[in-house]
Amino acid sequence: MAKYFGTDGIRGAFGEPHMCPDFAYRLGDALGRYLRLVEPDKPLNVILGRDTRRSGPVLRDALICGLNQHFIHVHDGGIVPTPAVARSVLEQPADLGIVISASHNPASDNGIKIFDAHGSKLSPAQEAEIEAFIEQVTSVPESFSNPKSYDLDVSAFYTDYVRSLMDQNCLKKWSIVLDTANGATCKTSPRAFERWSAALHLLGNDPERNLINDGVGSEHPEKLARAVIGKKAHVGIAHDGDGDRLVVCDEAGQVVPGDVLLAVLGMYAMRAGKLASNTLVATVHSNLGLDRSLASVGAKVERVDVGDRNVAKRMKEIGSNIGGESSGHIIFSDWATTGDGLLAAAKLIELMSLTGKSMSELSSEVTLLPQLTKNLKVAEKPDLKTLDHLQSAKQKIEDAPGGTMRVLLRYSGTEPKIRLLVEGDDLRRVKAALEEVECAAEKDLTLIEC
Repeated sequence: MAKYFGTDGIRGAFGEPHMCPDFAYRLGDALGRYLRLVEPDKPLNVILGRDTRRSGPVLRDALICGLNQHFIHVHDGGIVPTPAVARSVLEQPADLGIVISASHNPASDNGIKIFDAHGSKLSPAQEAEIEAFIEQVTSVPESFSNPKSYDLDVSAFYTDYVRSLMDQNCLKKWSIVLDTANGATCKTSPRAFERWSAALHLLGNDPERNLINDGVGSEHPEKLARAVIGKKAHVGIAHDGDGDRLVVCDEAGQVVPGDVLLAVLGMYAMRAGKLASNTLVATVHSNLGLDRSLASVGAKVERVDVGDRNVAKRMKEIGSNIGGESSGHIIFSDWATTGDGLLAAAKLIELMSLTGKSMSELSSEVTLLPQLTKNLKVAEKPDLKTLDHLQSAKQKIEDAPGGTMRVLLRYSGTEPKIRLLVEGDDLRRVKAALEEVECAAEKDLTLIEC
C-alpha cells in the first residue's frame, strides 16, 4: 500500500509531514535518483508548473533543490494548468513533468502530481519505486534559497495549441460565463476564448489573494448558474484549481452532470464514426445511464477503478479515444494525454456549433438513473472487505428484487473519507438504500464530524 501517493499524486494540508518544504526536497531528490537510475549519463530535463496557492513557491524551491542534487535541468513554467505541463513534456521534450497543485481542494492544501516522459501519470509500480527512494533521503538542507531553474513559457505553448483547435472568431456571437476558480487557468482559458471572440464574463478570476476554489470553480457551480441566467449566456464553463476538470451549466442555469457530458460527447462521436473502438472508458462511479445512452447508438462503456490515470491507461490499452470521470475529468486522447478542462470545453462548444443545439437540448438526449452519494469523514481506512455491516447492506440492496440497484463503496484517495454511492431505477428506493448504507458505515467505522 502506498505511503505517500494517492489516487492523483501526493496531497495534503500544507505543513503536514508529507506536504512541506522538507518533504518536497526529499521528493525532488528521490525523483532525481529515479531518473538517474534509468539514464545515468544523459542530460535530464524536468518541467515544473503550479497553481496559485501561496504555498506553491516554497514547495517549488524545495523540489528544485532536491532535483539539483542530481544535475537535473529544471524548467519552471510558473502558474499553468496541469494539462499544460503534460503537453509541454511532449513538446520540449522532457523526462518528467511535475505540477504543484491540490486540484479542487481548498487553499490550505497542496499536492504534487507527476507525469512521465510520455505525458502520462505514473503507474503504481513507478510510484512505489519513488517512495522507496524518498525513504533513502535522510539529509535535508536548512534552507532552499538557491534553486537552479530556467524559465519556460509553458502557458504560451499550451494556449496556442488549444486555440488552434477552433477557428479564430468562431464564437463571435456567443456569450459565455467562465469560472477559473481563482486558480491555474486564470490566464490561459480567457486567452483562448478571447481568440475565439466570445463575449466573456469572468468569475473566479482573482489569482492573487489565495482564494483558489473558495466558493467558486467546479466544486461551487451555483455562482456560475446565476451568472449564466443574469448574462443570458449560451453556456457556463467552470474549471477546478488546476484546470483538468470541466463543469458545465446550460443556458437555463442548470448544472449538467458529468456523465451527461460524457454521454453526449460519446454518442455524437459514435454517430460521426469518430469514437475509436466504439468504446468510451469511464469509472465505476459513472451512472448506468451513460452505458444505456452509448448502447442506444451501438457503442459501449468500459469501466475502470476511480482515477483519470486508470481511465487513460485503459483507453490506451483498447484504443479508445474518449473517456473520463463523472467529476469532470474528460480525456480526448487524440489531442491530450490527460484530463483537460479547456480542451473539453472547446470540444463541447464545437459540438454545439456543429449541431446547432443548445446545451439543454443536447442534455435532454441523455437519461440518468437516480443516484445519490454521501461522503463521510473517517478516522481510519480499514480494508472495505472486512467491514461486515457495510458488505451485508450492499449485498442485501443489490440482491433485492424490483429493479436495478447498485452500491459503490470506496475510500477517497486524497482525503480521509469514505464515499457511498447508491443508484437504481426508483429514487425512493435509492434514498432508503443510502440511509441503510450510511447506518452500516456508522457501525463499522469511526466517523468524524465535518
